[in-house]
Amino acid sequence: MKKVLFVCIENSCRSQIAEAFARIHGADVIEPYSCGSRPSGTVNPKALTSMREIGYDMSTHTSKSLSSIPDIEYDYVITMGCGDECPFVKASQREDWGIPDPKDLDEKGFRTVREMIENKVKQLVGILKQA
Repeated sequence: MKKVLFVCIENSCRSQIAEAFARIHGADVIEPYSCGSRPSGTVNPKALTSMREIGYDMSTHTSKSLSSIPDIEYDYVITMGCGDECPFVKASQREDWGIPDPKDLDEKGFRTVREMIENKVKQLVGILKQA
């Protein structure tokens, strides 16, 4: 199992959704984690609703800081496009997906971002399955 950390600023939307999709699509290859550089302390209600629409319950997810996650070397650290706000975490590989923050988008825009994240996670799972 590859340890993958998804990071955004607030750990309330993008990284939470990526962690959820890693659990859905990569359960056999990914041990997912998520955190934020400045966590909001809550998971965005739009993220909860958006994932509930596709049958995934994120109500047990919590917004976490870097100090809340295991202090290990991750196989991958995936940043969501948080630029200078993203912290340095020990990792074998890093990638920035440049995903826009959906928190202020309407439902349609939020779904579009959710689909972007799902596609990226599926691509990562495909790569990990071939490795």
